[in-house]
This record gives sequence, structure tokens and C-alpha cells, in this order.
Amino acid sequence: MIAPEGWPFVWVPLGLGGGALFLGWPWLGWPLVALGLFALFFFRNPERNCDHGAEVACSPADGKVIVVGSAPDDLAERGLPRQISVFMSVFDVHVNRAPITGELVEYQYNKGRKFSAFKEKASLENEQNLSVWEGRLGRIALKQIAGLIARRIVFDHSVGDTVPRAGRIGLIRYGSRVDIFLPDDAQILVRVGDRVHAGESPLAILVAEP
Repeated sequence: MIAPEGWPFVWVPLGLGGGALFLGWPWLGWPLVALGLFALFFFRNPERNCDHGAEVACSPADGKVIVVGSAPDDLAERGLPRQISVFMSVFDVHVNRAPITGELVEYQYNKGRKFSAFKEKASLENEQNLSVWEGRLGRIALKQIAGLIARRIVFDHSVGDTVPRAGRIGLIRYGSRVDIFLPDDAQILVRVGDRVHAGESPLAILVAEP
């Protein structure tokens, strides 16, 4: 399955490449065909299911865990002092998914800058959005953060929407990261260096609100 946003990036270079090959311009045709095939790979959108207990928050992104620690002060002051960050290389699936079943209660977008997504200041200064979700397990927040070569953050929902755990929330094009912010009593299940998959890998156990 391919993310719908990806089809123009697949068909345009494949069509132009095919035309160039037909005209006898292999020096142009084959690179365009390769670009279209890479887009087909990049925008893959496999089905995902979080087959864990209802109290488990699953990863919102595919990639490598690069931060397990304290959240920035503004989120800590809102009762979300724990942070996990997942870096997505251009070879990872870039569709992002909801860690819990919940309602989108807040959304903010910041145009920001273009630091490498590995750098910690990317979480504060890069192009990003902040989405806050509330459900039976309480409240969490996510940041989709564009990296050095990322060109667009796609977010699928509006405030008031309810999304099931592992449901698609958006994607980021070409290298990026996702931060998840959790309450203090969350039991973290991952370490820096772990590989995770969106909508499948457990990140933390949350305590349901009474």
C-alpha cells in the first residue's frame, strides 16, 4: 500500500523517465525511473496493528530511538515531563500513527528552521507541529519535526477528531523525527538505540485515569 500523497512523486518521474527512454535518452531516462522507484519505496504505507494491552502506548513512528529523557519545560509544566524521540531516516516508513486511542484536543504548527533532526535543538526550533491527544489513558502530546532535508509535514486531522491507536495521523517527507511526551507515571519500555515501528512497537505503559 502507498500513501496517497506519494503517487505524484511516483508517476511523474516514471512517466518522464519512460518518455526519455522511448526517445533514446537513457542518460536522463534511467535516473528518472530510479527516482520514481525510490518514491514508491519511500511512500510505502503498510498495515499496522498494536497487538498489546489497552494500557500500552505504541510508537508513532518507524526508526531509531534517539532520546529517552526529560521533556522541555513548557510540556513538563503541562503534566507531560517524559520524552521519547524517534528518528526516521529516508529508508524508514514515514507514515506516523497514533500511540493511543484518543481525541485531538489541541494542534499548533510552527514553520521553524531546518536543523538536522538528530540535533536536540531540532525539537525546539525546526519546522514542526504539536498535537495533544486525550483518551482513557490520559493525555499525551506528539511533535512531528521536519529534518534537514524534509520538505513537508502532513497532518490528517482537526481538533475534535478521534483516532484509534495505530491509526494514521500523517507523514513527513524525507528524513525527520517524532517526539512523544508522556505523564510522569508512564513506564518507559524502550532505550536509546532501539528500533521501533509505528503502530506496532510498545513505547510505554500508561496508567488509565480513574
